[in-house]
Order: sequence, then structure tokens, then C-alpha cells
Amino acid sequence: MISNRPYIIRAMYEWMVDNEWTPHVQVDANYPGITVPQQFAQEGVIVLNIAPSAVVGLELKNDWFQFMARFQGVEQRVGFPPEAVLAIFARENGQGMPFPAEPYPEEEIGSSSKPGLTAVKGSEKPAKTDGSKSDKPKSDKKKPTLSVVK
Repeated sequence: MISNRPYIIRAMYEWMVDNEWTPHVQVDANYPGITVPQQFAQEGVIVLNIAPSAVVGLELKNDWFQFMARFQGVEQRVGFPPEAVLAIFARENGQGMPFPAEPYPEEEIGSSSKPGLTAVKGSEKPAKTDGSKSDKPKSDKKKPTLSVVK
């Protein structure tokens, strides 16, 4: 399944620009494979101004965000996956959205707890093969319902 993170970031970016706010992204500066000026990172995080007036060639693709920006007068290419974004917010009022930190790719690959199928313990009765309805045990539990809360 495709992550919804890049879609949400693009939507929030457009909303901020439409409101004439200055969009910033907070990025995990330690995320593997990213290209950010590490000398501007603080405590493993870097905040980047991605306003149209601050960057050149902004590309917010599903798998990679990149642009050119100036840092202390020196133009640099910046690139990172959407998974490295920890938040997007407007400088003027802090409106935006935080995102949970994603595991680094090495952790995903090295993990031995991959999802899989397991047997479910159930009744030891054999299934009926004569075409009749099965004898399902009745439960005392209520069926789930939705309630309107005002």
C-alpha cells in the first residue's frame, strides 16, 4: 500500500501557500540517504523553509522530495524521502501537521518479525460435511454498535 504521507504533505503545502503563509518542514536529519546540510541540524532535526520564494525546483514526489536552496549564501541540493518528514507547519502561526517517526530502512530489512499467517486456535469439532449449518457456539457478548455522541 502506498503511504498517505506524501499526499498529506503536498495538500498541507498547497493550503499554506494559498493562505500566503511560509511552509516549513521538520526533517529527521539522521534518516539514511537524505541530503541536507547537517551543520544546520540541531538534535538530529533540521527545519527547512520550502516556500516558493525560498527554494528552486521543488519536487514533492511520492518517494522523494527535492529542491535547491541557499544556506549562508551557498546553493545546495536538498533531498529526502517523505518518511523523513516529522512535521509540516506554517512559520506565521504554527498551523500544520506532525507525523510519527518512521523506522529507518535498515530496521525494516533486518527485522525478523515480518507479518505472516498463523493458525488460529478454535474449537476442536470437525467441520460438518453434510451441507447442514454448523453448530456455532453462542456468545454472551453483545454485537458492536455505533452510538451518536453529541
